[in-house]
Amino acid sequence: MNYSSVEPIDSFWQRLWAMLKKEFIHMRRDKVTIGLILWIPVIELVLFGYAINTNPKHLPVALMLGDNSAYVRSFVTGLENTDYFRVVATPSTEKEALDLIRENKVLFVFSIPPNFTRDLLRGDKPQILVEADATDGVAIGPATKALMDLSTTVFNPLLLGSTKSLQYQMPSFTIVSHPMYNAENITSDNIVPGLLGTILTISMITVTAQAITREIERGTIESLLATPIKPMEVMIGKMVPYVLLGYAQSIVVLILAAVLFHVPMYGSLILLLCCVLPFIIANLSMGLLFSTLANNQLQAMQMTFFFFLPSILLSGFMFPFYGMPIWATTIGECLPLTHILRITRGILLKGNGIHQIWPDVWPMVLFALIMLFIASKRYRQTLD
Repeated sequence: MNYSSVEPIDSFWQRLWAMLKKEFIHMRRDKVTIGLILWIPVIELVLFGYAINTNPKHLPVALMLGDNSAYVRSFVTGLENTDYFRVVATPSTEKEALDLIRENKVLFVFSIPPNFTRDLLRGDKPQILVEADATDGVAIGPATKALMDLSTTVFNPLLLGSTKSLQYQMPSFTIVSHPMYNAENITSDNIVPGLLGTILTISMITVTAQAITREIERGTIESLLATPIKPMEVMIGKMVPYVLLGYAQSIVVLILAAVLFHVPMYGSLILLLCCVLPFIIANLSMGLLFSTLANNQLQAMQMTFFFFLPSILLSGFMFPFYGMPIWATTIGECLPLTHILRITRGILLKGNGIHQIWPDVWPMVLFALIMLFIASKRYRQTLD
């Protein structure tokens, strides 16, 4: 037996220990990466455990009251007691009510006819018109079922004496449901318009998150520093090519949405493409900020997950926006994806104009300006 070929045990363990020691030292120095890895599961657990809810409650409702009797007031009270509905407006005209739906201020409009109480006491089972924003079918489904259950119980405490016999003629009223903007509940009509913003978010942040760190790792940052270009000019110069790429992606998505999925496009595509610009800039600016914060491309890519997860989960793309707690909707309102989803669905499915979408345009513009300003300041700091 050739003992000279046998590896000494002490030598193997010594080399292994040296290698492990080296890696632990490297991990200790790379605190950003370790912190990101530890925080990602925390964020996922909090978002999925507390913010995500497929059975949303307290959905905003507008009431058009043609009758204001005790029976109607009892109906309104019962409506809110289901916990599915929250009355936020009482428009006086049908136009005002429909504008509230188009502007995403309410999900339901309940119209109670003028002769509701008279027909109820006659046993004629009056009708209540319920108009619902079907662009968020997941949100309105459970609420509609709760409304059906309400029709058999809400008036029992008031039906006494000569009207007690009406308790056995349930339901006491009928619901006429009118889903709007996606009456057939076609999933692709809701999902595909939302994919426009989701795809742009992922691609735009990814490409710019590595912009500065790539210059550092390749050694070309010195050449850039030697030029008289100012930080803001660097930021804009790195964004403009990807703005064009973002528009190319948007056009491809819209063409495929029309050709493959037959998504209706009632509004102005030019207006939609104009609104896409601040959204693209907002995401590119966020990517550049990550690039100035990270020490290398790996860290920059890891940071993008901290923006992807809240954006996709809290924007209303995957789960009902109104089903989330207040703290989650507050965060969601700060994210550009939330607003581009409303704009895209509003223009394509509802035919919204600039008046209806402007409340979602200016938050994206503000977000883009703030992130671009911070990124330019961070870029100046990284030069020192």
